[in-house]
Amino acid sequence: MSEVSRSQLMPGVFLTSVHTKKFKSSMLSMTLLTPLREETAAVNGLIPYLLRRGSAEHPDMQSLAAALDELYGGSIEPAVRKRGETQCVGFVGSFLDDAYTLDSSRVLDRAAGLMGELLLRPYTRNGVFCSDYTRQEKANLADRIRAEINDKRQYAVSRLVEEMCGKEPYGVGRIGREEDVEPITPQSAWEQYRTLLAHSRLEIYYCGFTDEQEVCRILERALEGLPREGGYALSETLVIPKAKEVRQVTESLDVAQGKLTMGFRTGGIAMGDPRYPALILCNALFGGTTTAKLFLHVREKLSLCYYASSSLDRYKGVMLVSSGVEFADKQRAEDEILAQLEACRRGEFEPWEIDGARSYTVSSLLTIPDSQSRQEDWWLAQAVAEQTQSPRDLARGVEAATVEEAVEAAKGLSLDTVYFLKGTEG
Repeated sequence: MSEVSRSQLMPGVFLTSVHTKKFKSSMLSMTLLTPLREETAAVNGLIPYLLRRGSAEHPDMQSLAAALDELYGGSIEPAVRKRGETQCVGFVGSFLDDAYTLDSSRVLDRAAGLMGELLLRPYTRNGVFCSDYTRQEKANLADRIRAEINDKRQYAVSRLVEEMCGKEPYGVGRIGREEDVEPITPQSAWEQYRTLLAHSRLEIYYCGFTDEQEVCRILERALEGLPREGGYALSETLVIPKAKEVRQVTESLDVAQGKLTMGFRTGGIAMGDPRYPALILCNALFGGTTTAKLFLHVREKLSLCYYASSSLDRYKGVMLVSSGVEFADKQRAEDEILAQLEACRRGEFEPWEIDGARSYTVSSLLTIPDSQSRQEDWWLAQAVAEQTQSPRDLARGVEAATVEEAVEAAKGLSLDTVYFLKGTEG
């Protein structure tokens, strides 16, 4: 059984601690939360990779690797995530839990110290980031941005979000735009890094056997000297209840299969809304499972799509439908997807559809604590939304949600944008 607690270590610094004996490894993450903005997304996305290149005490990758080897082969990796309209940048680490070391050594103490060292005392030259490291990591970041087009399914979803929310911070990509990478200098990256340290909320997550009080003491030592200059309040993600009009966007690339994506506004329902569990059930019935209407009707029965599914962004109040289609079947597939939504709005569900959707969703939520990475991501999401709901709490909400409430959630969905990625031949 896990015990979850939350505490404040210092101004704007919070710890979510999961005390458990379930895992032989412990997980520690440190994440700075900052508003997602077009002008800073790329440089913020670069900073964790620059920090991971070396610290004052361990100035290169080789010495860092040696330090991690001494921690039973632990790992510390850069992490850049987008949660609603908040950009989350920092580190995620995994280490052997203190309860399982052969010599009773204190791995967590040294691991937290090393992570704090990377965060607070990076390797510098002339008082700013090393120019060689900056040049290399800029090239890597530009490569990562360019590589996003290689996964056409995810690219189509990203383009849909960009078109649908282009005037909202949510339309900004997780690691920014390629054209914003080249102007970054060691000096400008350093200034943004110092701004993040001083003014961003720092969310820390720990999962392992060490009790919360000891974890707090360890982290307070590791973060000694962290500048705190105010302004830690999080920006609230803008939720637009309804679409004003339906926009159709078509783009041509060298693809063999069309990608049809559709974005819906959820009537203002997002994470924390009492209607949210019913929306989750609605999504599961519509396109969130292999027993959903999109899968069984649009893909299996009518063979209009190679794949078809729907997903929710829990912060933003949007539902996204993703499908792969033949170019000539675009309109038929779009019409049938909307027809299945209408069936949801009429409450046309068989008992086995309801049971399957509810069971799948509840099971997925209840298994989150079985994975350290999923659990870390869950509690980061809760921190960004300033919520404290556990996976079990939300599972209870889905279990209690009625079909009538799911139907009402479906009625609140409004189509905002349709994005179609087709081939270049026609």
